Amino acid sequence: MELELVERLPDSATPERPPVLMVHGLGHGSWCWEHWLDGVAAAGYPAYAVSLRGHAGSSGRLGTARLSHYVDDVVQTALGLPRPAVLVGHSMGGLVVTRALSRYAARAGVLVAPVPAQPAVYAYLRLLRRHPGDALGMLAGRSLPMRPEYLFRELDGDEAARHSGRCGEESPLAQYQLIFHRPAPKPLGGAPVLVLESPDDELLPASSIRATARRYDAELVEFPGMGHDLMLDARWKQPLQAMLDFLARLP
Repeated sequence: MELELVERLPDSATPERPPVLMVHGLGHGSWCWEHWLDGVAAAGYPAYAVSLRGHAGSSGRLGTARLSHYVDDVVQTALGLPRPAVLVGHSMGGLVVTRALSRYAARAGVLVAPVPAQPAVYAYLRLLRRHPGDALGMLAGRSLPMRPEYLFRELDGDEAARHSGRCGEESPLAQYQLIFHRPAPKPLGGAPVLVLESPDDELLPASSIRATARRYDAELVEFPGMGHDLMLDARWKQPLQAMLDFLARLP
């Protein structure tokens, strides 16, 4: 399996600073971390972003991919880094990271607008009520379209459309699993967890994300007014800084 891995290395590496591995969400790719890759490296951390199998520049069959395969991709990539990494996951990638944390002794985990740790039935029913065509299409095996209004609330319209247009298809099996998955075990070795979210997220209810934070005894930081793609919306520097502050406090 050839996985696309984008890296940004700091000008001067500090040995005690762990690498940071970022994992994208539904229909995205490593490209969605372009702002944060530069910001993390500028703060002195080696920064990496992986495209899961079948996404962006990675090989693999998307049609048969399952969440367990995505977890394998993350663990395999993390094991190839020089030191134990901080795992950062957005949306579906947040759920993948919670599962990877139970298999890989990470320094920490950061969940960015994550698919809830518990089965996302409530999130799906909310989507069904607000956008019935897209929700029913998911059950029929079609990819949930990454519409600008799903992802952004503050970004310029042309820029939002550009990012939305870069999104691709998603595995129908993985999409189905998002709704009915089992909660992942607690992080291996008790790795600390940070959760970043917006109460105005169009795709995922804040109550479910807050429940995820409670499950992992995680620090929770909220950004009212932002959209689902916290790492690309207009105020992307604010959640990035919250993550950097969290990393600076790691033992």
